[in-house]
Amino acid sequence: MAAKTALEKKIKAMTAKAKRASYEMALLKTSVKNAALRKVAKAISADTAYLIRENSKDLRAAKKAKYADSLVDRLLLDEKRIRGMVRCLQDTVKITDPVGEVIRAFRRPNGLLIKKVRAPIGVIGIIYESRPNVTSDCIGLCLKSGNAVILKGGKEAYYSNRAIFRLVRDALKDSGVPEEAIQQVDSTDRDAVHILLKQDADVDLIVPRGGEGLIRFVAENSSIPVVKHYKGVCHTYVSDKADLKQAQNICFNAKVQRPGVCNAMETLLVHEKIAARFLPAMAKDFTHAGVELRGDAKTRQILKNGVKRATDDDWFAEYLDLILAVRVVKDTAEAIDHINTYGSKHSDAIVTRDKREAQAFLTAVDSSSVYVNASTRFTDGYEFGFGAEVGISTDKLHARGPMALEELTTYKYEIHGDGQIRL
Repeated sequence: MAAKTALEKKIKAMTAKAKRASYEMALLKTSVKNAALRKVAKAISADTAYLIRENSKDLRAAKKAKYADSLVDRLLLDEKRIRGMVRCLQDTVKITDPVGEVIRAFRRPNGLLIKKVRAPIGVIGIIYESRPNVTSDCIGLCLKSGNAVILKGGKEAYYSNRAIFRLVRDALKDSGVPEEAIQQVDSTDRDAVHILLKQDADVDLIVPRGGEGLIRFVAENSSIPVVKHYKGVCHTYVSDKADLKQAQNICFNAKVQRPGVCNAMETLLVHEKIAARFLPAMAKDFTHAGVELRGDAKTRQILKNGVKRATDDDWFAEYLDLILAVRVVKDTAEAIDHINTYGSKHSDAIVTRDKREAQAFLTAVDSSSVYVNASTRFTDGYEFGFGAEVGISTDKLHARGPMALEELTTYKYEIHGDGQIRL
């Protein structure tokens, strides 16, 4: 009990400091923020060996605990991924600062000039699992968008997250960024998350990143607004009007390129007119890559051997693994209905050469990212040109899709007058 009281006192002090720092962050010039980001990128690049050494501690613990291969992959920090972290910070420098952007301006008949202007949200709490690169990505985005940030990573990446945070804090000394604007809850105690989620007086937004269990826990226990996506049940629909070779490449990439992430394809839908031509070749590619197929009755009839029977649970499943559900549908309307029924409103694609069909799919599918003739693997802040992302939202308020700089701002109305009074 005493330990929990001490932890609560510590986190409350952190959030109060972050709130005060957020007011200073809102005043920082773009040039100061960009210079700070460059310093952080340089520090991470210079200490790659240190980060890999600390990351190896988490990897050893993960293997000892017999974590799934997909989770170990998300934990890994190698030279390539660290270069990616550096590149994200450098790209964030290049992106236009949204703070102060005039979204709309108009003058009223009484002479008042009213401006709708982008402003930082304030204090952002990031609660995340596994991926240590989230630490630097989220710091960079929150810094550039003028927000204070409080990070709470998972115990499985404890050493990696702590190492990245230390490098960032050291790099930001004398940068003009207030020290309390970037903080980390350096505790593996589960109570820490409970306590952070109740600090609604000081924290303005919570963004959880991780598995469905974490995100549901955060959404159900937070007294602070939460932007979330529970899981990524992503679909690719291959139309009878598709270029089948193109479809084969897209589907293979969407499932196999990195199966343990939220924008990987989990269900393949195929039009019945081309299923007998398309599925055997596609299944051969998947089988060679080690993908387990689970199909409906029509799929199993076409492929005959090596395909497990798909249950209703499979249509809802986010496997995050080399497993794929396959269903044959009679037309585009049935494909859309399947996606809107079983999907998670994350990312869904159609492969077709028919522009009208493509537009119907784009309009009717209720997801945050909808594709025509491309892999769902592109749903990512970096791939969208946003520099990075703090997460992907499948909500409709206030943000949807990859959340980057603009999504880390709100707006305020600035009203300019010349002595007007209301009569």
